[in-house]
Amino acid sequence: MGIQMKALILGAAMAAVACTTIIALILSLANHQSLDQPYSTQYGIVFDAGSSHTALFLYQWLGNKENNTGIVSQKQSCDVDGDGISSYVENPPAAGESLKKCLDVAKALIPEGQRKATPVYLGATAGMRLLRLQNQSQADSILVEVTKTIQSYPFDFRGARILSGMEEGAYGWITINYLLERFIKHTFEGLWIHPKAGTILGALDLGGASTQISFIPKDPVRVPDSALNLQLYGYKYELYTHSYLCYGKDQALKKLQAYLHKTAGPTQFISHPCYHKGYILNVTMAELYNSPCVVKPNNFIPTDTLAFSGTGNSSLCLSLMDNIVNLTNCALSPDCGLDGAYQPPVNGEFFAFSAYFYTFDFLGLAPKAPLTRVVSTIETHCNKNWTTLTAENPAIKPKYLKDYCASAHYIMTILLKGYKFNDTWDQISFEKQVGETDIGWTLGYMLNLTNMIPSEHSRAVTGVLHSQWAAQIFFIVFALFLSLLIIGILFVRDPKH
Repeated sequence: MGIQMKALILGAAMAAVACTTIIALILSLANHQSLDQPYSTQYGIVFDAGSSHTALFLYQWLGNKENNTGIVSQKQSCDVDGDGISSYVENPPAAGESLKKCLDVAKALIPEGQRKATPVYLGATAGMRLLRLQNQSQADSILVEVTKTIQSYPFDFRGARILSGMEEGAYGWITINYLLERFIKHTFEGLWIHPKAGTILGALDLGGASTQISFIPKDPVRVPDSALNLQLYGYKYELYTHSYLCYGKDQALKKLQAYLHKTAGPTQFISHPCYHKGYILNVTMAELYNSPCVVKPNNFIPTDTLAFSGTGNSSLCLSLMDNIVNLTNCALSPDCGLDGAYQPPVNGEFFAFSAYFYTFDFLGLAPKAPLTRVVSTIETHCNKNWTTLTAENPAIKPKYLKDYCASAHYIMTILLKGYKFNDTWDQISFEKQVGETDIGWTLGYMLNLTNMIPSEHSRAVTGVLHSQWAAQIFFIVFALFLSLLIIGILFVRDPKH
């Protein structure tokens, strides 16, 4: 091959290599696309340590956040065996042991690699608030023991504490409005927006030892101590909320028993109009007067047994409720609730949950029923004798069945006479869940605390389309081939020389 021809071939090959290299370089740099990888699922655990029982709620949310508040959903709930942790005054370590079954359930549901990053909170409510009033050291001992148990698990324990009544009310209010998309809504296009229409709902919570009311009033709150200023999803809310300690269902019915005992005179056999005819409950004075919500009588003998005999008198049962619910002595009348506390006029729709729901659900009055039907249903139920009632409800334990009459009349008293829902009864809906999520304070607590849990940083990756990638590979391989060809031309000797 002539020198000129060889040089020509070599020059053409080198030009081809240069062109293909430039094309491959352009393809590698042009039209890159960014793609956000899915955020990992994060978890959080909240214990609701109530006066009568404890429950664990496991929540989950994606690592990103909307306006500094996580989008949280309930993954699992677990009821702890036994009574509330405040009942373990004689054996505080048992309070911690009682939590292990549900902690094991949560541990099995959370991937091993994420357990150490999973925050765990325990919030104790009115039962522990009452115990703290009676004996601070006993309350502290129980919190120490539940802390030891939770810390023995591979989670990020953030503390066990007693919630204030206002916190309990506010977090229940947050839960309801979050679940019903009143704070934020997911659009068809996959965006999170603040609803332009739709009102914020109020919350009515009836526990064993306390009851809470929370709502947004029409006018500014007149008593600053009754208001909480909250910010969720970028919006501010002035919330009226009030908690009534000793006005929970269990404590109210205990106050009724104590009132009947004190007004019955020197006898151990006491008529109880809220108990069904034929039902008798035996209780010692020590059991009846074991709470700061009731005042011990002068003739208090702990071992004496009192026998409460049901008379099934619905109208008398209702009238007795006025003796255990303080509806007077309000300095800001008519803006009053229970026990002389300030309350602005109720405003908007309300969700009533916890014992409100369980009582009305048993009576067939949930989620809504006209007031006339509610009154007649309660009266019919209360006037049934015990034999008939147990035959109609064989699956319900007597300790629960005996109290529905008294509970229903108590509920009607606080809702109509206390909170003044007389003209807005149809605005109350008695609910347990929204979707598959329980209504209560724990989800609101978790939502509030997600403001303190950092969101993940962007997990964006870059790349090119598959066809572009294939073309890029072709030109790189072609350039490599031409390079090898040039080497061959340079180093393979011409047969004629």
